[in-house]
Amino acid sequence: MLFSILRGGYTPIEILVSVFALAFVIFCTMPVHEYAHALIATKLGDNTPRLAGRLTLNPMAHIDWIGALMIILVGFGYAKPVPINPRNFKNPKKGMALTAVAGPIANILMAVVFLLLKNIFTLFGSSVIVQAFILFFRFAATINVGLAVFNLIPIPPLDGSRILQLLIPNKYYYKFMRYERYIIIAVFVLIFLGVLDKPLAFLENALYYGLDYVIGFPFRALSK
Repeated sequence: MLFSILRGGYTPIEILVSVFALAFVIFCTMPVHEYAHALIATKLGDNTPRLAGRLTLNPMAHIDWIGALMIILVGFGYAKPVPINPRNFKNPKKGMALTAVAGPIANILMAVVFLLLKNIFTLFGSSVIVQAFILFFRFAATINVGLAVFNLIPIPPLDGSRILQLLIPNKYYYKFMRYERYIIIAVFVLIFLGVLDKPLAFLENALYYGLDYVIGFPFRALSK
C-alpha cells in the first residue's frame, strides 16, 4: 500500500492522509476485526477468546507487528489469531465458519461506514480540509475492503480456510491444513512478487466500487 502510494504521484497531503488512514486501520480497524471473531465465538459458547484476553477492542491485545507492517507496505496483512476451541461449539464446523466469517464481515461493515462518511462529506464543498477527510475515508474504506478480500482467500490460516471446512470432507481438509505454514509463506511471497496483484485488485475494486455505487446513489441524486 505505501509502496503504491509513494509511486502513485500523490501530493504530500495525500500521502500524509493515507498514512493516517493506515495507522487508523492498524490501531482501530484490525482490533474490530479480531474482536468480531472473539465475540461470535463467545456467543456460540466458546469462552477461550475471553479467557485469553481477546474479547476487547484494545489494539495492543490484537496487533501482530509483522502483519501490521504488511498492511503498511502492501495493503494486506493480519493480526494475532484469536484462540478458539471448536470443541466448545455445538456444531464445530458451523461454529468455526461463523466465527471466521465474522472478521471479514466486520471489515465490510466498516468500509460501508467509511464510504457513507466519504459521501456525506462531498456535500460540504471542496475545501482542502473537506477533501482531506474524503481522502481519509476513501483510503480507510479501501484498506478495509482489501482486508476482507484477503482474509476470505480459502487458504490457512486465513478466515476463508475455516469457511472452506464446510465445503470439503474433513479428511481432505485436515490434509490441506497440515501444510498451513508453507501455504501462507508461499502466498506472502507471491504477494510481494506482485503475482497476486491483479486478481486481488480485481476482487477488491469490484467490492469497493459496488459498495460505493450503492451507498453513493442517494448523494448523487441530491447533488443534481
